[in-house]
Amino acid sequence: MTSLYLSCATSTTAASRHPFLKPPHIITTHAKPSHPLHQISCSSTTSQNHSDDTKPQGGKVVDRRNVLLGMGGLYGAANLVSGNTPAASANPILPPELNKCGTATNWNNGESLDGINCCPPLTTDIIDYKLPPVFQMKIRPSAHRVNAEYMYKYNLATDRMRRLPADDPRNFMQQANIHCAYCNGAYDQPGQGTLDIQIHKCWLFFPFHRWYLYFYERILGKLIGDPTFALPFWNWDNPKGMTIPPMFVEDPRSALYDRKRNQKNVRAVVDLGLTDATDTLQLVSNNLTIMHNEMIRGISDPLDFMGARYSEGTDPNPGEGSVERGSHTSIHAWVGDPEQPSGEDLGNFYSAGRDPLFYCHHANVDRMWFLWQRLPNNKLPDKRITDPDYLNASFLFYDENAQLVKVYVRDTFDNRRMGFDYERVDLPWMDYRPPPQAARTKINKVVDAPNAKTLFPLKLDRVVRFQVDKTKKGKADEILVLENITVDASKLLKFDVFVNDEDDNPSELDKASYLGTYAQLPHKPRSGTTSNSSSIRLKLTDLYDDIDIGDDDAIVVTLVPRHRGPGVTIGGIKIIENPTKPNPTAAAAAADDTTTTSG
Repeated sequence: MTSLYLSCATSTTAASRHPFLKPPHIITTHAKPSHPLHQISCSSTTSQNHSDDTKPQGGKVVDRRNVLLGMGGLYGAANLVSGNTPAASANPILPPELNKCGTATNWNNGESLDGINCCPPLTTDIIDYKLPPVFQMKIRPSAHRVNAEYMYKYNLATDRMRRLPADDPRNFMQQANIHCAYCNGAYDQPGQGTLDIQIHKCWLFFPFHRWYLYFYERILGKLIGDPTFALPFWNWDNPKGMTIPPMFVEDPRSALYDRKRNQKNVRAVVDLGLTDATDTLQLVSNNLTIMHNEMIRGISDPLDFMGARYSEGTDPNPGEGSVERGSHTSIHAWVGDPEQPSGEDLGNFYSAGRDPLFYCHHANVDRMWFLWQRLPNNKLPDKRITDPDYLNASFLFYDENAQLVKVYVRDTFDNRRMGFDYERVDLPWMDYRPPPQAARTKINKVVDAPNAKTLFPLKLDRVVRFQVDKTKKGKADEILVLENITVDASKLLKFDVFVNDEDDNPSELDKASYLGTYAQLPHKPRSGTTSNSSSIRLKLTDLYDDIDIGDDDAIVVTLVPRHRGPGVTIGGIKIIENPTKPNPTAAAAAADDTTTTSG
């Protein structure tokens, strides 16, 4: 196991200079330090003159780039996601037609959710939502650091939400059903027959859930007369937050309690890799390595983080981003109750919103987007998607006044403009990069591993090792692509990817050979039990720096399934040159507005 260094100290001077930094404290263990840990300044300015400047005007979409660059901070330089603007655009995903909402599907067993109505109350009064002026910023706190007064207010607000009339769209179950309807096939794409609307496994994942939490939070605040109330985030990316926050588990009478959770895990350290490791230090080290991979090491293109392109008329589930298929999915699976028929509550999309912990979990998922937007990365261009199909995608939500509103992806880029920010806590994963390893000795012993060309398509039901040809010898800017991944949609499925692995210990992820993961919660598309195929891309460039790649013209890839039995077929695997080239202008802008400070 890599030596576990959890010191999160930084200088007081640095913390005072940069509002993104918090006062220092030390997390101590007996392990020897092996990674310098940084914190990051993510200050950004907020414009109160923000307008709907991406709406169609005269039949065209106004590019906001010039406006954004004038707003200062990293919001201007690197907040949007970039690149991948097609020469010919289709149309954005449209909001659902509520009067055509149908029966949702239990993704675990493929059966209709008979007796469970996930559809919202009907109304014909829909208005375009305008972000209100921000007079006082809401600060979302770390759930492990809140005081008794906050816990009382949060419980009171949730209890009042539960007590609202059943047909009130702000009622707790109505709010939970939002996730059921958008995620379990209750909505069709307007004008596209029975083609589902699906906000997972695509670039809509982050903006949809940001709007979802935004209105849920405002409803809670309205119910207790506190417009400054902010949801907590479960910071499972920090060792001090790697257990379920106590306020969700300590009192069965609390409105925040849910009995449908894995009882073995309610006080355990989270396992973001679903490795079944039992050593606490190993789990923490694995978790920090996973977060570093998801946020930094494994990203070669903005869509690798955000998720694949998804527009009107296209099949759902084109591909997950790194956090969605990694830590996000693992928390859902880890908390869901295996004693329930379909992993309820958090382990199934239709029921996930019934657990109050869902909103706390997704607040941290949203925080990962907030952090990633501001991470300095000279190798990655400005983080923008300028595609109108992304900017103009829209959803429907009921606001805190029970008014049905239409919202757009384009309004989610600046969380501060939406009126909320996050408490600054340490980021121990920032530089938790595994130490270099010499892999050549091991690889010389496995030169008889077959070439991938002879194995694919591959049914992944066991550990498999094979060689994949590189685009050029030695260190290169390359990406490993796993193509046409089709899955048994009724199962929780996960596999990890290793390159030139030395020790073949599947419970240890804190090593240079760990490249990344694929994971999915149960899914049931209408076409049958097989999900639409998707692909993932994993950046090799930094991994080459950490292993002795030498002048090899191939690498040895090991796929380790975490699920049992069949369920995954991979159509092909290949290495390509990284098509994304650094953008000096964006990198310079990021450098001006972001500072890292070593502890």
